[in-house]
Amino acid sequence: MGLQCGIVGLPNVGKSTLFNCLSNAKAQAANFPFCTIEPNIGVITVPDNRLSVLEQLVKPERVVPTTVEIVDIAGLVKGASKGEGLGNQFLGNIRDTNAILHVLRCFDDPNVVHVDGQINPVRDKETIDYELIFKDIESVDKKIQRVEKMAKTGGDKEAKRALEVLEIYKKHLESGQAARSAPVAPEDKKYIADIHLLTAKPVMYVCNVDEASVLTGNKYVDAVKEAVKFEEAEIIMITAAMEAEIASLDSYDDRQSFLKDIGLDEPGVNKLIKSAYKLLNLSTYFTAGVKEVRAWTITQGMTAPQAAGVIHSDFEKGFIRAEVIAYDDYVKYGSESSCRDNGKLRIEGKEYVVADGDVMHFRFNV
Repeated sequence: MGLQCGIVGLPNVGKSTLFNCLSNAKAQAANFPFCTIEPNIGVITVPDNRLSVLEQLVKPERVVPTTVEIVDIAGLVKGASKGEGLGNQFLGNIRDTNAILHVLRCFDDPNVVHVDGQINPVRDKETIDYELIFKDIESVDKKIQRVEKMAKTGGDKEAKRALEVLEIYKKHLESGQAARSAPVAPEDKKYIADIHLLTAKPVMYVCNVDEASVLTGNKYVDAVKEAVKFEEAEIIMITAAMEAEIASLDSYDDRQSFLKDIGLDEPGVNKLIKSAYKLLNLSTYFTAGVKEVRAWTITQGMTAPQAAGVIHSDFEKGFIRAEVIAYDDYVKYGSESSCRDNGKLRIEGKEYVVADGDVMHFRFNV
């Protein structure tokens, strides 16, 4: 399943520098607004040490990690929802993403200009929030106009319920709050699914800090944490400039040495990608054979047939059973055959809910 995260933020907060760290695509990173004219898309691999362990055990012909698409969207400004700056074009780019990575500048540097003249990440967050909320109100209003006629003239109970839910969203948005926190039951969220509200998307706040603050944070990060404490949001600290330096090192040993010197156990971008997984309620299962060891992304709670369908729709349609080995058991016994001999290979049916790290083989008939 595809996963796409959109990087948003005001101009010159470090979005394009972060994007360059995350992917091999090279967005222009320059000290002026709107240096990213078209949305850049990079495909990056999801770091997972379990894949390397399975590779060592199975020794396959190839290894295929799961991937994430990152979309670097040009800096938004006040009035973007009304077409200011690069406006609606970029709000449209955000609409197609699964989650939003909201980069906030949490460092001082007189050599890097700020579009509003001074560093204030909470104000920056509110500026972006306002533009996204304003656009969402516009989307809700348009749907209300469509549904209202059906609710009033046709006696359609479903349309009446949709109208009630849309009115809740409208009131919530007009109070300045994101759609994701609207007091709506999970089963009623289907009424806004087709309009892809921007503020209904999961959000992660990426605090771009100076190198000295990457472990401890600073006053700007503290202010962000206080401002978003009631949101269901992830917060992560990263030093984009330092991440760029790490990414530029050619050898794995050099990168590990660099990380050790600054007190980190892994690059910040790795933590960011893992946090994005958590944000979207995703997990990973594996297939392992001599031809290929591969990681597959699924939504937590998926059943075995649904997980099989991620590989190919025929696998789900013709699902018979799944042969399952827990990752820890696979590592302990070293091979599929050894797991089978020791009673660690299980046969699971259509109701089985796949666990993170399961090593699976599907039997199907179409």
